[in-house]
Amino acid sequence: MDILDVIKKEHRQAASMLDQAQKCEPGEQLVELAKRIEYALSTHVQIEERLFYSRLRKDATEEEQLVDVYEAYTEHNVAAHLIELLKSGRKPDEKFKAELQVLGESVKHHIQEEESTVFSLARKLISQDERNDLGEKWAKARQRLDAAKPRKPAKPAKRKAG
Repeated sequence: MDILDVIKKEHRQAASMLDQAQKCEPGEQLVELAKRIEYALSTHVQIEERLFYSRLRKDATEEEQLVDVYEAYTEHNVAAHLIELLKSGRKPDEKFKAELQVLGESVKHHIQEEESTVFSLARKLISQDERNDLGEKWAKARQRLDAAKPRKPAKPAKRKAG
């Protein structure tokens, strides 16, 4: 599968979770959703920078191309800072929700920029065969990260008194 399709699919999943967060009231449900968003975005950024951005940076020869690639890296850094705020362990209050909203706005802007400018650059610099190969590598990296993800222990079943 073309890496651009893989990235686009993960973008849609992240945007959907961010939209859900907009509708959530501050509280435990928002915290759980924020944890899912944090994991999805953190792993996406990790794989994307290692497989995709590094490949683009290698072949970008024009100044404008390099600026586009470094802009994408910078947007990832902004998102990482906002994600760290969410991981601080504080109470899920209105400030927490506001930070999550700003993260959502930043990520959605990044998605729009990436899917137009960066994807266009990728189509110029990376052959279809190599994009397919990168898509396969992405899928394997995703499987490894998901397999290594710590799982929450199951809650014990409640027993009926009797």
